[in-house]
Amino acid sequence: MPELPEVETMCRGILPAQGSQITAISRPRCLKQPIAFQPSFQIFRRRVEGTSIAEIDRAGKRVVIWLDSTDAVVIEPRMTGLVLVEDAPTRQHLRLRLELSGGPISDIYYWDRRGLGNVHLFSAKSFAERFGPENLGPDALRISAEEYRARLGRSRREIKVALLDQKAVAGIGNLYAAEILHVARIHPKRRSSELTKKHWQTLAEATQAVLSEAILYEGSTLSDGTYRNALNKQGGYQNQHRVYARAGQPCLRCRRSIIERIVQAQRATFFCAKCQR
Repeated sequence: MPELPEVETMCRGILPAQGSQITAISRPRCLKQPIAFQPSFQIFRRRVEGTSIAEIDRAGKRVVIWLDSTDAVVIEPRMTGLVLVEDAPTRQHLRLRLELSGGPISDIYYWDRRGLGNVHLFSAKSFAERFGPENLGPDALRISAEEYRARLGRSRREIKVALLDQKAVAGIGNLYAAEILHVARIHPKRRSSELTKKHWQTLAEATQAVLSEAILYEGSTLSDGTYRNALNKQGGYQNQHRVYARAGQPCLRCRRSIIERIVQAQRATFFCAKCQR
């Protein structure tokens, strides 16, 4: 967390910054674990200050800010990072501030409670190498049934685990994998290689449906309250979860079975044994 819907919401939240100039960059004083910068912050500031924002994009679970210099600022929020245009939830966890001019947004902030995220600056060439198809799979919001089958159809991994592989499909994490499989009626422990052509079609349709719906609700703010949109407001998709974190509660689809919880690859998985045989 955050996953594709949350990061897409962040990108859309800062979209009005396109065309603005980055006039100043600062790292607010923070006594917490520092986030990773690459290259060094001094080089980062020298190359970015004075440039203009050409485009806001996303690469899997990363916010990408393309500059008119053709460099790209890539922010990876990891577990607790947020990209904001309003004041951050707490001042002591604020990691980066981009001051802007020439547009409706005066600042872009990066906030990270645990400091597990990172900020990298890539040239166009190094970006293409780092996030090319050999390192990052097709975007989950657009992946087709044929791409799913080509990338995962021969895998012996359980399908829930396989969906978390960013080289196979980009953007799906633990929460949305569980939700997608419930909509697709596929058991999370079923081997990827056992899925039929019809399964892959259903999975592709469920993937796009769940992620699109989650983006509409601006992502999921879980019980820890960490995730917020760019305006520092809670998402709303947590109120639409079908199985995630609902162990012991009735399935909202069949109304007859209880949501179960198992552990796969050291992560909790939630599913309905009746709907997902």
